[in-house]
Amino acid sequence: MTTEGVKARMARAKSARSVSEEGMGAAIAALMNEDRALLLERWRKILRGDPPAHLPTWLFRRVLAYRMQAAVLGDLDRSAVRLLDQIAADHAGRRATGKKLGKKPPPVPSVPRARMNPGTILIREHDRQMHHVTVTTSGFRWNDNEYRSLTEVAFAITGTRWNGPRFFGLRSKSSTSEVER
Repeated sequence: MTTEGVKARMARAKSARSVSEEGMGAAIAALMNEDRALLLERWRKILRGDPPAHLPTWLFRRVLAYRMQAAVLGDLDRSAVRLLDQIAADHAGRRATGKKLGKKPPPVPSVPRARMNPGTILIREHDRQMHHVTVTTSGFRWNDNEYRSLTEVAFAITGTRWNGPRFFGLRSKSSTSEVER
């Protein structure tokens, strides 16, 4: 990224940062009631440019809400951006060649424990029910209970002993067996 690009990004972030973390929910809720002219004004202030002409209003609001949140809470890290770019490129490549998506979803990259910051939410479907686990400073929170490890959470969900990181898709079977050797 060029120096001008970095400066432009910093200026956008500073402009969008006018909302505090506490007031962000109210500011985003207010977006839902604003007309397109007001949204356009906000877009120009936050993103420093004009939006695409074909952008529907509902998506317009969501992009603004995302940018406001990213300015206050932080944006995606480089590895997440690379992964999303790769997924988009794969999708564009499939569309261009007419290939259909396979039945199997692409593999989810593993996340090292050190990179799971407090506030990270892990989502796992088990027994036709979605489970959301929040990483906290002292461990993990699931169903308003604190747990010291993902293994404890996996046991609470399933009633059987699981490797917690593996249950949540953070570690593949092969990487687990390599560690155990």
